[in-house]
Amino acid sequence: MSRTFAYVRVSTTEQNSENQIKEIEDAGFKVEPHRIISETISGSMPTARRKGFIRLLDKIESKDILVVTKLDRLGRDAIDVSATVAKLEKAGIKVHCLALGGVDLTSSSGKMTMGVINAVAEFERNLLIERTQSGLTRAKSQGKTLGRPKVFLESQRQEVINQLEEGKTVAAIARNFNTSRQTIMRIRNIINN
Repeated sequence: MSRTFAYVRVSTTEQNSENQIKEIEDAGFKVEPHRIISETISGSMPTARRKGFIRLLDKIESKDILVVTKLDRLGRDAIDVSATVAKLEKAGIKVHCLALGGVDLTSSSGKMTMGVINAVAEFERNLLIERTQSGLTRAKSQGKTLGRPKVFLESQRQEVINQLEEGKTVAAIARNFNTSRQTIMRIRNIINN
């Protein structure tokens, strides 16, 4: 027999989740109070890092039903929502979203809706890649050095190599140059390859 859970989220402590709970009840879903997971956390936080949502995942099982009022309860953006619904569907959990007419996102019509959401998520990913590439191209054209800044001048790097060849320890060289052991080990690894 399936159980019904509700996940309600508000962003600030000044808000409360009572309206979401009432909306779920008004839609005809009977959710026992101990199966209502309510949390106060920013919508910008991915669901995988929300303590309340993680607690929900520990309780909910295959054939159970999860009800949310809006898609943004399931993730911070289309990409996160899509991944969350896919994870729940894989676990055999039906996901109803009231803002989409209460449709089960794991049903045929829900999958069509998720197809549109996935297309939006792909579009968001592609836009992000384009903006990143454009920014990198612009930075390069302005003569900016990309990547991790160099810790040492070439003369200092050569001195590190000399000290390594003399047999000084990585820790001693790092102290001498006031840097981390990792930085010295990176130089050592380059000359050893």
